[in-house]
Amino acid sequence: MRIVTIIFFYGLALSLKSIAQVYPNFGPEIPVTINGLSFDAMEPFLSSDENILFFNSLNAGGNTNLYFAQRVNDSTYTYVGLVDGTVDTSSNHLDAVASMDSTNRFYWVSLRNYPNSIENLHSGFFDGNSVGDVKRVYGNFNIPSIGWIIMDAAVSNQGTHLYYCNAYFDFINNSCGTGIPCDASIGVAQKINDSTFNKLPNTNAIFSLVNDTNYLVYAPQVSQDGLELYFTRLLNNTFNTQVCVAVRNSINDNFSIPQIIHQNNGFVPEGPTINGNKTKLYYHQKDGTGLHKIYLRYRTNLVGFVDENISNKLFVYPNPVSNKLNISLNASEKELELSLFSFDGQHLYSLPKQKDIDFTNLNKGVYILKISTTKHIYFERIVKN
Repeated sequence: MRIVTIIFFYGLALSLKSIAQVYPNFGPEIPVTINGLSFDAMEPFLSSDENILFFNSLNAGGNTNLYFAQRVNDSTYTYVGLVDGTVDTSSNHLDAVASMDSTNRFYWVSLRNYPNSIENLHSGFFDGNSVGDVKRVYGNFNIPSIGWIIMDAAVSNQGTHLYYCNAYFDFINNSCGTGIPCDASIGVAQKINDSTFNKLPNTNAIFSLVNDTNYLVYAPQVSQDGLELYFTRLLNNTFNTQVCVAVRNSINDNFSIPQIIHQNNGFVPEGPTINGNKTKLYYHQKDGTGLHKIYLRYRTNLVGFVDENISNKLFVYPNPVSNKLNISLNASEKELELSLFSFDGQHLYSLPKQKDIDFTNLNKGVYILKISTTKHIYFERIVKN
């Protein structure tokens, strides 16, 4: 019997001793199919339960709307339609960049009535089909000057923080190019209420290594634990975009120097979003026909935090395993659920309230076992003989 290596994916506690945070690695690119969709799909965002994929149509066409699709599997969704309540009926409009917290408070950017109303970020409540209780989002993260907009924004899963992009457009002369901002950088604001967020005083320090003046930096998305920042950047005076990630060991730390995840010159990869347990990364880019489509990559490494104080509370045996794998918990750990993943991050199945798992019919190799209790989430590397 061997004590399991315990890894946390969510939150921090004062009793934790952290190991160094490392950059995530991802496997090969997988096209995402949206059954019934014939137009561009951009700016993907997953609901917390991953059952709904939000996206918008072409965001440079003057007729941009928000849509959603229902999950069939990780790389297949079925098109449903418009996100009602977010639609602007004016002839030349933009409603894009969906984001939603765990309470279904929905956020998106819209240029309706701009610049008469300078605050172009909107929020409402998503009921599964439409968005109601729509209001503008106010706060000092908005720059009250014509040409400045919130180009992208992503609310944290807890709903407490808003990661946004301030972008300046020369709408009159298009001196920086049609549809391209002259300046774009990322910041973070803290929630005051559903319609107000205020910029954190240390925003500039948090993103000091991310907001590089050689790039336009935009499309932020933060993992649920707040430790990984995914975003897009565009090298000045080019059309070469990069999907990047920056990391930190604690939510009180500043983000690291970015690492490039994906660059595909001429195909404009943008808009990364990470799922809840950080095993799947989605983004959009052009396909061979010039249509924007969504793509998926599975994570190939797991990172987290080691808790030395509870290492005597969970046992997994035998490992390596040939047949049945057993999980033994301390009495303080309750309501066990087991989820098994292939080593490249593909979810195989879940077993609620179970303390063993049968490996007999599985192929030989390495698997990742996720162990969920009322108090903790653990991951263990399992070898099948």
